Amino acid sequence: MYIKQSDLLLGTSMDFVKKIMDISRMISHEKGDILFHENDEARHFYILLNGHVKLSVGEGGQVVYDVGQNGEAFGWSSLIGRDVYSASAECVEPTKLLVTDRQELGKVLEEDPANGIIFLKQLAATLGNRLMETYKMIP
Repeated sequence: MYIKQSDLLLGTSMDFVKKIMDISRMISHEKGDILFHENDEARHFYILLNGHVKLSVGEGGQVVYDVGQNGEAFGWSSLIGRDVYSASAECVEPTKLLVTDRQELGKVLEEDPANGIIFLKQLAATLGNRLMETYKMIP
């Protein structure tokens, strides 16, 4: 997957995408790997390159969202001023991710406010869509 294809980066400049790539690292995980637990310190932001991650909440691990589309982002708690993740994330198959440190990403967004606003608007739209999907799951 070409990272520019991520919805969060649509409309941003190639220079901005390069800055994001420069501060990010690609990691691979196996099925069953836990990326983070609900209430862990929110230190990273993730973009799915390929694979599948389930997000769940509560002790029973109720699935609240499946991250399965290349380019989807999660771990957004780290970007909106929350100190902890609101869900747990587990790989349900071999998965490749782009991982970005929250502080480094914050600096890039502040240094390039025009592209930062586009990125944050895309993030807001993504979260709104996820909220609507979650509502559909309620009986």
